[in-house]
Amino acid sequence: MSTRRSVMQKLSLLAILCTLSATSAFAGDLTVKVSGVAGATGQVGCGLHASGATFPMGQTPAQVWVPANPAGVTCRFEGVAPGAYAVAVSHDLNGNRKTDTNFLGMPTEAWGVSNNVRPGLRAPRFDEARFAVPAEGATISVRIAR
Repeated sequence: MSTRRSVMQKLSLLAILCTLSATSAFAGDLTVKVSGVAGATGQVGCGLHASGATFPMGQTPAQVWVPANPAGVTCRFEGVAPGAYAVAVSHDLNGNRKTDTNFLGMPTEAWGVSNNVRPGLRAPRFDEARFAVPAEGATISVRIAR
């Protein structure tokens, strides 16, 4: 009986490994090229959002932080599954890893989103910033400003 159990465990492990390798085989890298960084102080954070529930200011498990550079920065997300996403970018000047806002909720640090959407007096919506990531991955450009 223990031999049969051992065979079943090995088959289960093999099935899990095959599933994981098949999933990663269809995942590409997403490169976000950020321009408009005003100086070398602080960090630039890029958040990858798969839905409007957290976009643009909410926490997302897919975040990349890089040192600020006025020549521009690049955020790279590895192994992104094909699908629809939106990216929110901010220049965090004070190291608190969030976009600071004033008493009206307007950002006081430079920010930007995919498709470079900048509505007047409201936050951009997920559907406005949404873009497709194919299996081979993608490169997008985001310009940040205050």
